[in-house]
Amino acid sequence: MHNRSLRIEVLNQKLMCMDDGHPARTYPVSTGLAGSGEQIGSGCTPRGKHQIRLKIGEGCPLETVFVGRRPTGEVYNSALAERSPGRDWVLTRILWLTGLESGVNRGGEVDTLRRYIYIHGTPEEHLIGQPVSHGCIRMRSRDLIELFDWTFNGMPVEIVD
Repeated sequence: MHNRSLRIEVLNQKLMCMDDGHPARTYPVSTGLAGSGEQIGSGCTPRGKHQIRLKIGEGCPLETVFVGRRPTGEVYNSALAERSPGRDWVLTRILWLTGLESGVNRGGEVDTLRRYIYIHGTPEEHLIGQPVSHGCIRMRSRDLIELFDWTFNGMPVEIVD
């Protein structure tokens, strides 16, 4: 298990599950509309070496709504969507990332953890494969459940252009 890691390629909009340095699975994702970058408030997806700090949502139903990393008890549906147009929904599971490179993606104005950068589900699954997020890595909910079960807290995550 400890030879597993994730590699996220911003340009290709894909996440690869690496096992002993070889791709075991690949998923399409959506990264930041503003591109890649580390600055707080930029809306960019941070690059560099990270790890999964915390896995959130184990056992929650598909499309569970999270606010502040806590399940609200709601499951996403069209009525919720109509009440909150334009909302950046966080659904199904959360893999909260923390940067490992001081001055690059950890500390000060470039801290991935304090930017609340997650791998999470989205209702906009038709946009997966395009950079449309606010900086997080969005996935299809069913793909995310598979990924969640494959990962562990502390798992290395590398994000590259």
